[in-house]
Amino acid sequence: MIVEDDARIRELVAFHLARAGFETAQAATAAEARGAWAQRAPDVVILDLMLPDASGWDVCRELREAGESFGHPAVIMLTALDAEADRITGLELGADDYVTKPFSPRELVARVRAVLRRREPVRPEGAEVTRIGAVSIHRRRVEASVNGQVLPLTATEFRILAALADAGGEVCSRDRLLDLVWGQDFYGDRRTVDVHIRHIREKLAAVNAEDVLETVRGFGYRLRGGAGKGS
Repeated sequence: MIVEDDARIRELVAFHLARAGFETAQAATAAEARGAWAQRAPDVVILDLMLPDASGWDVCRELREAGESFGHPAVIMLTALDAEADRITGLELGADDYVTKPFSPRELVARVRAVLRRREPVRPEGAEVTRIGAVSIHRRRVEASVNGQVLPLTATEFRILAALADAGGEVCSRDRLLDLVWGQDFYGDRRTVDVHIRHIREKLAAVNAEDVLETVRGFGYRLRGGAGKGS
């Protein structure tokens, strides 16, 4: 779903995505997009921030708060706002990626493919369940729990927690997490990791378990406790 009020940009993006094998839908306003989301349930929403009837920030927030109603689509913000503060705000609101104008259509297609790969179900490797301290990672169910309480994680947050659990209590640098979770073709920076870690901490705090995720200053992150494997 391409949500963009500039018809030339909409058509350009749609052309390159269609040529890459994607089915596309278009909307010029937030109101048009809302009507289409409920019917189409897109996998990815490419979202302009400066729409005529709403702020793209608010639309992204609405998508994330609606959750299952819109099928949890990935969100790629496409905007002329290129300040670092704008990129961080987008990530904190739940955007999966942030592309600034002018942009390369081929790069945008590559980013769409990348966010879709990150949203694919995690395939079990080795033991189905990994435990470290109070944290349990259930790979087949794509589910993480702390002391038996399931955390409402996004796909990316689950992958981060799973990567930290696989490290067995050792520190994972931001660069390592970027490679493991986003892949080497990701165009973002280390702050992306920090934003998602902050979201995970908020969800851990909701179950009184914020202390299980530790920041090792100057190095990265790790989970507290000894690790174990289950079948």
